[in-house]
Amino acid sequence: MASAVRATQLFTIGFLFFALAAFLTPAALADNGGFTPVDPASDNADGIKDTFLFVSIFALLIFLLVEVVLVTFIFRYRRRRRGRFEDGAPVHGATRLELLWTAFPIVILVAITVFVFIELPGIRGESEAEAGGNALEIDVSGRQFYWQYEYPNGVIAIDHLRIPTGVPVRLAISAPDRDVIHSWWIPALGAKLDAIPGTVNTLAFEANRPGTYAGQCTELCGVVHAKMLATVAALPESEFDAWLAERRSDQSAGTSELGEELWEGVCAKCHGDAGEGGIAPRIAGSVVLSDAESLEQIVRNGRGEMPAVGFDWSNAQMRALTTYLRENPPRGEQSG
Repeated sequence: MASAVRATQLFTIGFLFFALAAFLTPAALADNGGFTPVDPASDNADGIKDTFLFVSIFALLIFLLVEVVLVTFIFRYRRRRRGRFEDGAPVHGATRLELLWTAFPIVILVAITVFVFIELPGIRGESEAEAGGNALEIDVSGRQFYWQYEYPNGVIAIDHLRIPTGVPVRLAISAPDRDVIHSWWIPALGAKLDAIPGTVNTLAFEANRPGTYAGQCTELCGVVHAKMLATVAALPESEFDAWLAERRSDQSAGTSELGEELWEGVCAKCHGDAGEGGIAPRIAGSVVLSDAESLEQIVRNGRGEMPAVGFDWSNAQMRALTTYLRENPPRGEQSG
């Protein structure tokens, strides 16, 4: 009777295990199912995916080996007719087997280490970074709770970065001294890199196809960390050049889309999309929003618990924000 109960338990455990494996397998094999890297859009990301697959091969083989041996031992050395409290036959050590299971893990670790160190320069884009002069250099500043990008011609963007396809891009990633550590990561384009106050880290990559790629800050940086998202739009080179020139002209006039980006990327994350309030007070209808001088004072210097989110903003940024708020005053309606 006991043997029948034990067999039933083993069957139930095995069934649940294989049911779980069957459930997880489609997600693991699906593109960006949460178990595998996203589809690479740069050589950097290719290196990460290659490393993932290389390590996964060993992990899968070890998993299968352990499970096969485990199941084999369960049936090979089961109690059978032996008394419940009677010891089984002694099994003595095997010197060759012990040497193998000591040597093989060492060999595996060495192989993984060598492979990773070979791939690492490509993941960081160090060859492109060293080239420097041929790359489009963009300053990336991580702030609570937005990403600020500055192009060589002075164009500023918030949260949404545009780059040319097929052109090396070199990011200089940092954070203001008064801020905290953030981490910039767009999985489809390669490695993530910390934005550390007072330190500049560089990351170079080249998008090999047009598209929009999503990412976010991966360092827990405060109460609105979850909203610190980022996107990179890789455009054909001619289209990017046209956008950059147009954005420069609009920004100089204070009528660009920069104002909308500043509102959505900086203000609305705390005050709500329509100024209805969130973790910060309601500001819809506030006279401060229509007073350029008062608004600049608060943005640059902060007030109460509100930090100085734009302490170093350019005059063009302030003009863009005040122009946007004048033309699109927040109404305070809750979004459905």
